Amino acid sequence: MDGVKPMGTFRVGCKVENHVDRSRIARIARLLVDTGSECTWLPAEQLEKIGVQREKTVSFIMANGQTVTRDVGFAVLRVDKYFTIDEVVFAQKGDLLLLGSRSLEGMNLVVDAARKRLAAGGPVPAAGSQSTVQAG
Repeated sequence: MDGVKPMGTFRVGCKVENHVDRSRIARIARLLVDTGSECTWLPAEQLEKIGVQREKTVSFIMANGQTVTRDVGFAVLRVDKYFTIDEVVFAQKGDLLLLGSRSLEGMNLVVDAARKRLAAGGPVPAAGSQSTVQAG
């Protein structure tokens, strides 16, 4: 099945901003939308170029079972009109570039696998106020 793309996979473009200086921007043309990945993985060179700081080091278990260690920082991520601030992984050469589930949730986007696109998630659930909570 060499060269065959699994059903439901697609890529999106993303704009990445330094969360301290929003004028420092990188554009990532193609990120694989991956709800199986918690974190968003972006090229380390691009993150360094816009001044994203390495804040911590995290161990990750890859799909093949291998454990790798990567640095993580904070950035603003934008896909179309949607945006969030999130932790981003400094991806190294050979790593997949991914838009992960936490970033999707932060942007309130859901995957429309049939149409291979992202869609607005609708109203965000919130806890009820004191006046709406019924006494038991």
